[in-house]
Amino acid sequence: MAAALEAEVNQYIAELAGERDERGHRLVVRNGHHQSRTVVTAAGPVEVTAPRVNDRRVDDETGERKRFASKILAPWCRKSPKISEVLPLLYLHGLSSGDFVPALEQFLGGVTGLSPATVTRLTKQWSDDYAAFQQRDLSERDYVYVWADGVHPKGRLGQTHSCVLVLLGVRLDGSKELLALAEGLRESTKSWADLLRDCRRRGMRDPELVVGDGAMGLWRALAEVFPVARHQRCWVHEARNVSNCLPKSAQPGATKAMQEIYNAEDRAHAEKAIEAFAKTYSAKWPKAVAKITEDQEGLLAFYDFPAEHWVHLRTTDPIESTFSTVKLRTKVTRGAGSPAAALAMVYKLVESAQARWRAITGPHLVPLVRAGARFENGVLVERQQEAA
Repeated sequence: MAAALEAEVNQYIAELAGERDERGHRLVVRNGHHQSRTVVTAAGPVEVTAPRVNDRRVDDETGERKRFASKILAPWCRKSPKISEVLPLLYLHGLSSGDFVPALEQFLGGVTGLSPATVTRLTKQWSDDYAAFQQRDLSERDYVYVWADGVHPKGRLGQTHSCVLVLLGVRLDGSKELLALAEGLRESTKSWADLLRDCRRRGMRDPELVVGDGAMGLWRALAEVFPVARHQRCWVHEARNVSNCLPKSAQPGATKAMQEIYNAEDRAHAEKAIEAFAKTYSAKWPKAVAKITEDQEGLLAFYDFPAEHWVHLRTTDPIESTFSTVKLRTKVTRGAGSPAAALAMVYKLVESAQARWRAITGPHLVPLVRAGARFENGVLVERQQEAA
């Protein structure tokens, strides 16, 4: 590290060698070394004596002296930047603050800078990151598809029946992105409406399709705030609700029959599969059948979008799969101490997972959906006409 710091300073001085005062003396020169300090790196504790720089240049706007700032090691830093980044992430993924010293002592060769207080101080940045996320401008982001769901992590939220309301969106390039995340009460209409209104206030457009479960609060709020958006019911939630209305002996057959519906090659075959389902189960279990027949339009809306996107639009799985990890992490920590800290932790976990999300299949078709192109049974209508 010492060699790298020396090289950094030498390059900085060489680049500014032409900066001179009225007497021809350089304005940027070496000025000895700082006091030695121990810095924790991935290779263990290292004794570092950083070089000093005397920079006599003055900022024309502020009138203040300019200063050399090392990109390798910040002033008074006791850990390399990489260590500072890794510690909060390890905490997020299951290592409690009190476990850092015994867990990392052998790996790093020492415990300097690894106290629980240090880790806790680093994690406070999450709250600032979450606050910035909540205030960001959405006018330049165009979300064509949106998944919406309410999840219940183990973190301590504000009220007994609170949950985390989550919106994930698909942008024009087909990439998935966390759109919004906030605390809500029982997935109520008011809670969803407050979140959606906040998104609209910050510039969000009506999405083309919103995928969600059977919670009526979401759909009522969408009709009020984003009335143009179409609705798609999640088949995973629907199948679960239907199965709950059936005895265990009938559930395997009903599950297979529902798969025939949402895996059908087109809307016509799906509608026939619904008729067959009703014929088989309506006499004994009319409530189970009603859950499908009464929501038929919302369950089959995905057929009016590109076939490449169907596998993504039939379910809220992008949220479910992401939050399975969140629930495990918040269970390990037994809460985050406060509602604000719990939401900040959930946000950072989702942000960490977001780096691994894949774009939806057929991303080139997303702009066509936003442009209003019409699809019939997953095929672009104009292409059908050209082929004819």
